[in-house]
Amino acid sequence: MAHMRWRVLTQLAWLGLATAAWANEAVAQHGYAGPLFDAHLHYNVEAYDGPHPLNDVLDRMRDNGVRAVIANSRPNEGTRMLARAHADSKVQERITVVPFIRLYRNRMDYGTWHQDESIYAMVREEHARGTAAGPYRGIGEFHLYDSANANGPVAKKLMLYAQQHGLAVLAHVDDTAVDLLMAHAPGARLIWAHTGIGGPSSARVQALLEKYPGLMGELSYRPGLVCSATRGERLTAGPSQGEPVPSGGSERHAVRERGGEQLCPQWRDLLLKFPDRFLIGSDTWINARWESYGELMRDYRGWLADLPPDVARRIAWDNGAALFQLSQP
Repeated sequence: MAHMRWRVLTQLAWLGLATAAWANEAVAQHGYAGPLFDAHLHYNVEAYDGPHPLNDVLDRMRDNGVRAVIANSRPNEGTRMLARAHADSKVQERITVVPFIRLYRNRMDYGTWHQDESIYAMVREEHARGTAAGPYRGIGEFHLYDSANANGPVAKKLMLYAQQHGLAVLAHVDDTAVDLLMAHAPGARLIWAHTGIGGPSSARVQALLEKYPGLMGELSYRPGLVCSATRGERLTAGPSQGEPVPSGGSERHAVRERGGEQLCPQWRDLLLKFPDRFLIGSDTWINARWESYGELMRDYRGWLADLPPDVARRIAWDNGAALFQLSQP
């Protein structure tokens, strides 16, 4: 009898090991399966006045397990539309909208906002106005094509305004501009779009994360983040300057990062070293990004599986949720 019990226990132990191995293999094949927080989403006029009405973009989010977004749009009406949808939807279908104030009324504002006092006035008015989903939680995304413009008068005032009012900042800037912006408001929470224009090294990113506790790295288009599973070559090479492009335009590199990837070793090490400091995002800056939204999210799920499950969950959801005090989905 004892011998039979031993055989049963042995078989159960092997079954448990086999089940665990199968589960690990399933994760490796299909990727991270939990909720996603899209920390870099635009709903611009060419999307909502074009091929992507509100129900279309909401369905794309739901279909891909996106449960919350940082919404910032050109003009801000796109964000207000998403906020109204949040307020009007059933709880079980709700996508949490974290609204940010975009600095751009139109494409002309991209290169001049840092010295345009009317932008500062617009931000204050929009902040006072709020949204159907609640108050604005941040400012941006904004671009600085010359890092010296981080010292522009409006750039300084907006960083101080964000710090004073507890607003996060989403900035598409290089590493030099990070230092300049944070010098204006050392206590600000800065989400670094793409974790840097031009791809500063992982060592430089680490130095900035260590220097600024309020700095978070958003990973869309991040050069050098993912590698070929077979040759280790760099695959992701997003736009060095981002917008603007002609309305409806689609640059060769703008559609999506390619699939079938794993994290490059130096970036995997950095994510493991700073698991609470990174976010994912879609950057739907042109309509082509909406059209490939599902592929973008699947790509994230794929390389997140290259991390321990708790780290993958933090980068995919927990870090964004903690930043804005969201409840668990």
